[in-house]
Amino acid sequence: MLWGKSGNKCAICKRDLVLESTGMDIESVVGEECHILSAQRNGPRFDSTYPANKLNNYGNLVLLCRVHHKMIDDQKETYTPDIILQLKQTHEQWVEAKLASDEEPKPLRFRKTKEKTAAFLTRLDNGKEVLNIVEGSCAASYDHDELLTEQEVEQVGEFLEVVQGWGDIGRELGPARRTETTFRLSQGIKELNDLGFLVFGAREVHEMTGGYLNGVTDWPVSIIRVLRKDNPEIMAIPVEDQND
Repeated sequence: MLWGKSGNKCAICKRDLVLESTGMDIESVVGEECHILSAQRNGPRFDSTYPANKLNNYGNLVLLCRVHHKMIDDQKETYTPDIILQLKQTHEQWVEAKLASDEEPKPLRFRKTKEKTAAFLTRLDNGKEVLNIVEGSCAASYDHDELLTEQEVEQVGEFLEVVQGWGDIGRELGPARRTETTFRLSQGIKELNDLGFLVFGAREVHEMTGGYLNGVTDWPVSIIRVLRKDNPEIMAIPVEDQND
């Protein structure tokens, strides 16, 4: 019922939540069934008076993309149960109206803006810094310098694979897996340093328009680069005195 009434779209940004298959891979489900009132006692908007047998029912769920799921949970004081329920009802009314009309969606367009584009990449020294960049991003750009040995291929490939895995499904795996992944990435950075590589990264926000949107929505993008220490593009930027 939730997916049907939501039209396979995020209740906030209207993004499609089931992506088409490719010539090499099956379809990808990127939507999340989100609790309005948390089922966990320490979760966002938990209400001890709400019937436990209704927590996972349609009435307490809203369909969102990963970015906006994280947003409403992180900003629980702003996104109260009443506001989320209103968003859900408004979205379902919008879906019903769209299905009853002949309007075609506009082409999706993505645009970089100067204000939200990273001016440079920052050196990352530990796994926590990496996860802070990739968590909740809608897209990613991973790259590395030319690799010369089997060991370099193995180490760089394994590191970027862990990064990509967390960026795809990380927030669904819980704090224990986050701690484990943070440790693995920190170890990976140390091993890459020993091989003569440094890890850089940044997070920037592109603007998405089109589809059935009547405005602009943010599209976070994570950028990770593994570069040799002697790469001429690496520059040392002095840190200003914090007391100035």
